[in-house]
Amino acid sequence: MSKTVTILSIGKATQDVFLLSEKNFAAHGYGGDKYEQLPLGNKLELDDVVFSTGGNVTNAAVTFARQNLNSKYIWALGTELASEAILNDLDKEGVETSGVVQDEKYRASYSTILLANNGERTILNFHGTKLASDGHPLDLTAIEAADWVYLSSLGDIKLLAKIITLAARYGTKVMLNPAGTELQEKVKLKSLLEDVEILAVNKEEAKKLVSGESLEELVRHATNYCPVVIVSDGPKGVVATDSKEIVRAGMYEDVPVVDRTGAGDAFGSGFLSQWAQGKSLSESIIFASANSTSVVTKIGAKDGILHKNVKLHHMPIDTKPF
Repeated sequence: MSKTVTILSIGKATQDVFLLSEKNFAAHGYGGDKYEQLPLGNKLELDDVVFSTGGNVTNAAVTFARQNLNSKYIWALGTELASEAILNDLDKEGVETSGVVQDEKYRASYSTILLANNGERTILNFHGTKLASDGHPLDLTAIEAADWVYLSSLGDIKLLAKIITLAARYGTKVMLNPAGTELQEKVKLKSLLEDVEILAVNKEEAKKLVSGESLEELVRHATNYCPVVIVSDGPKGVVATDSKEIVRAGMYEDVPVVDRTGAGDAFGSGFLSQWAQGKSLSESIIFASANSTSVVTKIGAKDGILHKNVKLHHMPIDTKPF
């Protein structure tokens, strides 16, 4: 009997508050950009208010738990209502949170999300307490007991280096979705990639790390740094490689988009949830796409995450040798 895969997710957690107004939150175009316009001094009516929890890695931790993997989460949270709501959500999902450090001097992140009628959103974000670059007060020896560490938008290149170095020492594999602040430290980030198993970035992020114009060029060049690379381009699809074959996939399904929050997290964690269990590159991409598609049909980053044994249908996908 094969042992259950353990995935440790490390990073910030967020209390999300969605504000909905069909009349007052609408996308306005100026050039190639879209904006929301809110008049100062007015009181605007809302259609609904929805409370949810988010944060890139907590969303991922729920994907792992719903796929019956041993999902663990560590970070530092406070004793305020937002932190309690996050922990309650994770506990209900079966995510192990015993490694979370909880103290009144810490605060969770907090996002107010103005949801436009086309599924796009404007996010007002409070980042919460920033941890020390050495990881204090977390017990990072928890990495040793995990098969994988999932990292997304950590936002601190020194802390990222500490975690990836420890994972390499312990023989724990890493999947990384770097944050914008980490991508700005291009030289340092590239030096860490030799100890990363899976790199997941979008097209613009990939161009900050390697040369190339097409998705295929970008994934090929990125394999000089780590073996498994996924580069996405929104609705245009994704190209991925495990250095043996290249997979190109389109949209899993054309669905009405309610809220795009958490779509990227659902894709990345959906991929790892299958890849870590020995599924093929194509199988992992199909599940990742299905997970992401399901998430955008619900408000919030977690409600649409797929459960174990969900029935998937065919999607446009092409494979070829690397």
